[in-house]
Amino acid sequence: MSALPNEAVEPGGSGEVAVGQGSPESLMRWIHEQYREPLLRFVTRLVLGRQELAEDIVQETLLRAWRNLGTLAEEPRRIAPWLYTVARHVAVDAGRARQARPVEVAVPDLNRLTSAEDETDRVVSAHTVRLALRQIKPEHREVLIEMYYKGASVAEAAERLGIPEGTVKSRTYYAVRALHAAIGPIEAA
Repeated sequence: MSALPNEAVEPGGSGEVAVGQGSPESLMRWIHEQYREPLLRFVTRLVLGRQELAEDIVQETLLRAWRNLGTLAEEPRRIAPWLYTVARHVAVDAGRARQARPVEVAVPDLNRLTSAEDETDRVVSAHTVRLALRQIKPEHREVLIEMYYKGASVAEAAERLGIPEGTVKSRTYYAVRALHAAIGPIEAA
């Protein structure tokens, strides 16, 4: 591990580290740089490989370190044991909280389920559009069939119909307007 920010090693070779007058932000940055990855590996094993949960726990641990930065700065040798202990406690608390909550059940969105009525509406709509297509100009009908029924891009439709892309765009615009006019006003249900 790299040296603490603004640290001084005591003479005499004892290896004791004293934190200098560095800012809390620089100390927190150092803690994050030094311990985030090892903590993440440790916690990932604790939560049986659930990466998102492990990241949340490490984030909570580092937040608690930020809140206790004054205490941690006083005894830098205790930073690592403190972080690992807090991470383990947070992981245990998260496991207990998950057990206390009822199991989440995915409920399907009932508005997205198809019904017989939806199928009928689709058939009626398709029939109405088919009838309206007969009432518009053939060149408009061709471009709508290419673009909407066959799913062609503007370039593909232009190539198939033998007309410029700009003409395809303009005909599509006017064809849609003509189709709306042929269908007529739609009453709200």
